[in-house]
Formats: sequence, C-alpha cells, structure tokens
Amino acid sequence: MTQRILFVLTSHDRKGPASAADAAPSGFYLSEVTHPHRVLADAGHAVDFVSPKGGKTHVDGLDLDDPINAAFWTDARLRSATENTLAPAQVDPDAYAAIFYAGGHATMWDFPDNAELAAIAAFIYERGGVVAAVCHGPAGLVNLKLSDGGYLVAGKDVSAFTNEEERAVGLYDTVPFLLADALQERGARHVPAANFQAQVVVSGRLVTGQNPASAKGVAEAMLPLLAVTAEKRA
Repeated sequence: MTQRILFVLTSHDRKGPASAADAAPSGFYLSEVTHPHRVLADAGHAVDFVSPKGGKTHVDGLDLDDPINAAFWTDARLRSATENTLAPAQVDPDAYAAIFYAGGHATMWDFPDNAELAAIAAFIYERGGVVAAVCHGPAGLVNLKLSDGGYLVAGKDVSAFTNEEERAVGLYDTVPFLLADALQERGARHVPAANFQAQVVVSGRLVTGQNPASAKGVAEAMLPLLAVTAEKRA
C-alpha cells in the first residue's frame, strides 16, 4: 500500500542566525534526504517536501560522488520538489502516514520554534503515524507537544547529533543550543554512539538517527512501522 511521507527541509541558509551575514552557508544535508528517499520510494511510498517558509530551500553536503545523491540531484523532478517546497499551510496532515525531519546545521535556527510544523507532526503522530528525524533534524522535536501538553519525546529513547560531534566539527560554540542536551531537557533519553558512527533508535513510533551515516537506517526502521500504519488504515 502506497503511503505518503512528508519530508521537512530547512528554509534557513547558514550556520548562524539570519543576521550573521558572514556565517558559513548551510541548508538541508543532501544525503539525509536522498538516502531515506531512496529507501522509502523503493518500498513504494510517495514523498512530499515542506519547509518552514515554503518555496526554495538550500543544500549542504552536495557530494555528487555519492551515486544516490547524484541520481536524486540530477533528477529534474526531485530537485525541483526541493526547490519548490510546500508551505506548512498547504499541508493536509491527514494525507500523511509519517513525517521525517531531515538534518543540516541550518535546522537549528528554524525548526525548533515552527509551531505549524509541530502541529502537523503532532497530528500525524496522534492518529497513529510515524515521526522520524536524523542528525540535526530532531531540532524539530525539541518543542513538539502533543494534545495533552506533554512533549512528544518525553520518556522516549532518541538519537541526534551529539555534543561531541559538535565539538569535532567545530560548531559547539556556534549552534544556538546543544541538541542532545535540549532533547534530554524535554524528558528524552539520548542514546549516543561514537562520533559519526551510524546510530538509529526506535522508540514506539518515533525513529531518530544520530548523523548522516544513520539516514538510510532511519528510513529502513520506518518501513515496518509504516506497514502497521497501512494495516490500520486499510
């Protein structure tokens, strides 16, 4: 059964606030979109793209020596979809079985406080759908509350870019907050692996991954959950 998955891409374009004109460029991290997309599309699912502002997004990690990246980026239809994303107001949450927050450092500046995207994710989750995120994508989970007022991540195991990885890439003092710490402050149990090693954590219908190496695994872990969703919706 084909189901629709909503991929969330950042609208932000730098590793710093919008006012930081000299900040390094950033955007969604390409392999954190392309590798999950390949897994989900090959399984017969359909993917739409949304961003906090809608419209054009920006890319980071443009490694076209990666054949999956190259196949996605040279596909005019797919590339256009990332450059003409939906705005949150255009999204019908009832159409989606899952939502997936792709990473990239830029997400740290526009994912956490986007109430519209949080409401979409909460709706999908509370009707039995899957919420997933990778690397810095879990920034979208930090302030995500359910209808009972509790944080979605509270009491759940999660994976996300670690404090040690931020130190290793030289951005520990650049990011507006430390993602692993913020998730733990919301009641999550952060489960780290060694720097830049694949780590995927499944906690009920929440699937999270630590870094780019985890992106494919996040999508693979989503598949059995989507199968259950399909049975319930059939």
